[in-house]
Amino acid sequence: MRTALALLFLLAAAAIPGSLLPQRSLNQGNVNDYIESNGTVAEIYDKLQLFDVFESAWFQAIYVLLAISLIGCILPRSRDHYRAWRKPPARAPRYLDKLPHHAVGETSADLAQVQARAHSVLRSWKTAATDNDRAGAYSISAERGYGRELCNLVFHIGLVAMLVTIAAGRMLSYEGMVIVVTQSGSYADATEVDQSTEFCNTSTSNYDSFRAGNLFDGTGLNPFCFVAHDFSAEYLPNGQAKMFRSNVSYAEGEDIFRDHSEWTDYELAVNHPLRLNSDRVYLQGHGFAPTVTVEWPNGEKRTQTMQFQPTDLVNFLSSGAMRFDPPAGMYPDLFERRQHQIALQGLFAPTAQWEGENGQLLVSGFPAMRDPALAIDIYRGDAGLDTGSTQSIFSLDSGLIHSGQLQKVERVNMVAGETVTLDDGTKVTFEGASEFANYQISHDPMQTPLLVSALTMLAALVGSLLIKRRRVWVRLVPIASGTRVEMGGLVRTDRAGWEAEFDRLYRQIMDLPPLEEEEDQDDIFVD
Repeated sequence: MRTALALLFLLAAAAIPGSLLPQRSLNQGNVNDYIESNGTVAEIYDKLQLFDVFESAWFQAIYVLLAISLIGCILPRSRDHYRAWRKPPARAPRYLDKLPHHAVGETSADLAQVQARAHSVLRSWKTAATDNDRAGAYSISAERGYGRELCNLVFHIGLVAMLVTIAAGRMLSYEGMVIVVTQSGSYADATEVDQSTEFCNTSTSNYDSFRAGNLFDGTGLNPFCFVAHDFSAEYLPNGQAKMFRSNVSYAEGEDIFRDHSEWTDYELAVNHPLRLNSDRVYLQGHGFAPTVTVEWPNGEKRTQTMQFQPTDLVNFLSSGAMRFDPPAGMYPDLFERRQHQIALQGLFAPTAQWEGENGQLLVSGFPAMRDPALAIDIYRGDAGLDTGSTQSIFSLDSGLIHSGQLQKVERVNMVAGETVTLDDGTKVTFEGASEFANYQISHDPMQTPLLVSALTMLAALVGSLLIKRRRVWVRLVPIASGTRVEMGGLVRTDRAGWEAEFDRLYRQIMDLPPLEEEEDQDDIFVD
């Protein structure tokens, strides 16, 4: 048990870095920023797996050793408890008056009557009677409170079960994030969102980000779909978020193939997820997706609605990028076509405020979309659209800019509906913006076993605190006037309330009326 306690303390101490340092499983970007900002120290942390604490080898080793240690405690204690439970109560000591609680008295009832009354009073106790105890008299040995050790064992079994279910849940679970641009907001009607508002949990490729346990191979997803109709946010006058909501329609299994009008409606809100079997859909966050149209000199247009990443989580000033490929017919030569791609990078404010010396610095004055604006740099050249290499959706490749493959042609501030014309006649129009919602889908098949384990632990802990181990011996000696009753009591744990119970047992065996203050007193001991 000492080993288990030491490992439990070590596990708690090992979890501290996981709460103080950014974790890759939660936010890879924060980890990268931390490493860039802290140099060698952060690299040492990384080698020690301090950015992956709960997936690290050393944390899992402590976890497994704790489970093994607890099992090593449970097995011998269970065997000893079973032997103690099967063993009859100890015989009465020769001198009962030396016990912490002692009472003696005489009654006019004969020995047989007192014996019957004593056995009746102690019928819920584990008893053993002998005609010739250490003092040569008839005595009854009674013991109660075996449930205390049983609850203690159940508590430790529940703890092991909880550790096992947590580990199994980590290996069998998965968690994914998906961003859905919704047709909501004051400027939604002015924009044409070409992105689908539907998500289907039928393939891991449908997620924007996805991570799973070691035993989940990407198959066996619970098939369901939902359509996000809107997103709404309520704010206090100071801009603090009050409530987020999103109305969705969903369907499971074969119902997916029905018309959307037959799907079930549901309102997602903070701490009010959509529960589907062992999957849960959470409304995790939100942001804004500006819509920009590029019109080339030949009249052909391309429109994109792209989510920007909030950099200010109070007023939602956001940063992002867009890339546009010119129409195929304009530049038949592939190389020349690459040199005329359009790329945008800059800031978006849902409620624009202009600061700085020239009033050209864009900031956001409120998180709701009241007066959207863009502050962007417009580039022309090779945006890396068909290179096959991955790029961030929130920023352009700085290497392309530094190498000159992307040339800045304009820096503009734009409000909704405004158009800017580039030097070659290409027009860039800021159409407006929509809101996007970030939905998290979590799957953990071990939630129910984990809940049962935790409730079992709690119930067993309460039982182990309430139940007390106590022993009573009653010695009966026949005398000329009736029977002499001597009684001794011993409690093996704390003695709170034991004196009142001992006195009550004695008065019942002696057939005496209860004391007035005891009539309404509940027995605090539980068995």
